[in-house]
Amino acid sequence: MNFPDILLPSTLLWVANGLALSVIALAVRLAPWRMLQRPDLLNVCMGAAVALMLVWSIKAGVRPGLDFHLLGCTLLTLMFGPWLALTVLAIVLLAVTLSGAAGWASLGINFLLMATLPVLLSHAIFRIADARLPNHLFVYIFVNAFFGAGLAMFSCGLAAVAVLSSAGAYSSSYLNTQYLPYFILMGWSEAMLTGMLITLLVVYRPGWVYTFNDERYLKTKP
Repeated sequence: MNFPDILLPSTLLWVANGLALSVIALAVRLAPWRMLQRPDLLNVCMGAAVALMLVWSIKAGVRPGLDFHLLGCTLLTLMFGPWLALTVLAIVLLAVTLSGAAGWASLGINFLLMATLPVLLSHAIFRIADARLPNHLFVYIFVNAFFGAGLAMFSCGLAAVAVLSSAGAYSSSYLNTQYLPYFILMGWSEAMLTGMLITLLVVYRPGWVYTFNDERYLKTKP
């Protein structure tokens, strides 16, 4: 994650930049901006962006492009919906890139792997659970927050391995043995943190979670 410019071919980077710009434009258009008219939600959104800037800047790794950090994508998706989450993550990634933690030419591929993929996957899990599973608080927290966050992190790792191996940056055997297994641990950390934060939010500040309806998940009788 946080790929530098030197690892990937320029053609791939330019294509990724074009796709990322398209996704960002769509996200800005479809984001529920009206919800930010509430001062408390605006403050929460800005605070989440600043917190993720710090989290994404704190990373561990030994080789270029082979680093790790928590994502927070599932948390943002559940709190603000997918489109506003993508918009916030674009700002976060821009700030991280400005700080020198990632390459400018790799901005698009980083956004697609670290924002678009986990956000859309998290939203898909939410929609499936919302349509097919019971309206229960445990389902919302465990499936959407815990399971969704862990799967989003591991999927990000799988995508990163696929991109790096396809580009010839590192061998598949090296990535599969020395890089990908760490995403299992990162996925567990992401799942635990997201699950705990969503639990606290839906209990004490349910109005801050866009996808949560206490009338549905707390007061619906079986």
